[in-house]
Amino acid sequence: MSDTQGITRRTGGRQKRPRDDEGRMPLTDHLRELRNRLAIALLALFVGVVLGFVVHNWVYSQLTHGICNINTLHGVGQPTKGCPNGVLVADGPLAGLSLSFDISLMLGVILSSPVWSYQLWAFIAPGLYKKERKYGLSFVATAVPLFLAGAWIAWWVFPKAMKILLSLVPGGMSQMIQGEAFLTFLIRMILVFGLSFEIPLLLVGLNFAGILSAAKLRSWWRGIVFGIFVFSAVATPTGDPLTMMVLGVPICVLFVLALAVTTLHDRARARRKAVEDPDSLLDDNVASSLDLTPSDVRAETVSAEEFAHAEPMVYHPDEEEASVPAARGERMDDIT
Repeated sequence: MSDTQGITRRTGGRQKRPRDDEGRMPLTDHLRELRNRLAIALLALFVGVVLGFVVHNWVYSQLTHGICNINTLHGVGQPTKGCPNGVLVADGPLAGLSLSFDISLMLGVILSSPVWSYQLWAFIAPGLYKKERKYGLSFVATAVPLFLAGAWIAWWVFPKAMKILLSLVPGGMSQMIQGEAFLTFLIRMILVFGLSFEIPLLLVGLNFAGILSAAKLRSWWRGIVFGIFVFSAVATPTGDPLTMMVLGVPICVLFVLALAVTTLHDRARARRKAVEDPDSLLDDNVASSLDLTPSDVRAETVSAEEFAHAEPMVYHPDEEEASVPAARGERMDDIT
C-alpha cells in the first residue's frame, strides 16, 4: 500500500491538502473550518449554560443584594428572605423560568468566552500578516481589562444610582420592579460602561492604522470632551448626574492616555520616516535633494568576429524625408 493510499484511508477517503504558508485555502475548506469552529463554540456555550444554571440562584442573590437592601423606600411589595424590602417581583407564571434562563445564558456566555473567542481568533488569524496578528493580540489584551474595568465601575455605581432613582418615588406610591426588567437594566448598564471604556482604544487603533493623527486629536479635544459627557448622559440607563460623571470622567482620563500614546507613536513614525526618506519632511515649496552619485554604466563588449560580420548602418536622407508622416499635412487640412 502506498503512502498516498494510507493518508486517504486515515482521513476517511479524502486526501488532506497541505496547509498553505499564507493561510490560503479553497472556499469549501474555509466553510468546513467555519462549521467546525462554530460547533466547538456552540458546544462550549451549551456547557457554560448548564454550569450557569447550577449556580444561577447564588448569582441572582449577588446581583440583587444592592437593590434589595436599600432601606429608604417609601412603600414596597411583599418582603422576602432574599429581598427584605420586597422591591423585586415576578410577574406571570413563566417569569421565574425566563429569569433563570436569562441568568444562565449570561453566565454561559461569560464562562465560555475563552473558548469561543479563541475559535474566532483562530479562524481570522491565518488571513492576517504577522504585523497585523501582533497588533490584534495587543489590542485584545488591552480591550479585555478595559471592558472589565468599566463593568466593575458599573457594578459599583449601580446600587447608588438605584437609590437615587427609588428615592424619587412619591410617598403615596409603592415601588416594585419586575425581575426581568431589573436584570435587563443591570446588564445594559454593565455593557454601556464596558464598551464605553473601549472608545480610547478605538482612537489608538485608528492612529496606528494611519487614519487619525495625534495632531487632529489635540485640535479636537474640546469637542471630544464635550461629546464624551453628552454620550455619558444619553447612554447611561439611569440618566442621573452621578452616573454621568462616574462614566464621563474615566473616559476623559482614558482619552488623555490615548492622546499620549498616539503622540508618541506619531513621533516615532516621523523619526523612522526621516531616516528612510529625508525629503518627505520638506515643505512643498522646497526643492528636494538630487542624487548626484554616478552610476556604473558598463558598455556591452562585442567580440572582433561579431564586429566584422555586423551589417553596416547606411544613412539615406531621401528615406528619412519620405518617412516624415504625411498625416502632418492631413492634420493641417483637417484643422483648416
